[in-house]
Amino acid sequence: MRILYYDCFAGISGDMNLGAMLDVGVDNNYLIEELSKLNLDDEFEIKIGKELRKGIEGTKIEVVLKHDDEDHHHHHHDHRNLKNIENIISSSELNDNVKKISLSMFRKIAEAEAKIHGKTLYEVHFHEVGAVDSIVDVVGAAICLDYLKVDKVVASSIELGGGFVKCAHGVIPIPAPATVEILKGVPVRLGKVPFETTTPTGAAILVSSVNEFSDTKEFIIEKTGYGIGERDLEIPNVLRVYLGKS
Repeated sequence: MRILYYDCFAGISGDMNLGAMLDVGVDNNYLIEELSKLNLDDEFEIKIGKELRKGIEGTKIEVVLKHDDEDHHHHHHDHRNLKNIENIISSSELNDNVKKISLSMFRKIAEAEAKIHGKTLYEVHFHEVGAVDSIVDVVGAAICLDYLKVDKVVASSIELGGGFVKCAHGVIPIPAPATVEILKGVPVRLGKVPFETTTPTGAAILVSSVNEFSDTKEFIIEKTGYGIGERDLEIPNVLRVYLGKS
């Protein structure tokens, strides 16, 4: 049985996940070619490089927005709702499995946001999550999972961080309410560092794809990948993934 194991000792975000997937063996060009099927190439480009965090080298992904200027935050694309996103994915030439995984991840986020803000599923505007970089993170995660074709996805308990973060709604506690909602029923850890280590996007990627949460999984490691996080923290800000067999 082929296993993908997420070691979330420093949490998970969408870009850390993409970096880890490429680092463990997903082909860079394949990911970029598949993402182009979203027909959003005029809105973003992807930068892929290597960086260190506390002496550990991994792959760093940056989604660069082509319209990232003073008017960017007022651009209507930043506030796409679930229906907009479903239409983008459903009308694309991505394969059916990638579409299914992507839509499941976005629905997890929308359900959490709707519950927190007292709105219906399609009333929710995604703010940061609806911006094109998060669409790339989620659909990219689905593309990578489909590419790896593992039999089982397992994850450790998830570090959420602590403190406060500024977002579209103001200053909120970490973990963000949406992250907490998505991760209900999942083993988590709090407060290792005073920053947000797990985002709603990262949480939705895990909950939609993981078959089992375990800190003591026994398997044979074949490959290791590291996805680099944005900040340089007291701990190595990386997402470690293993490909293995049991």
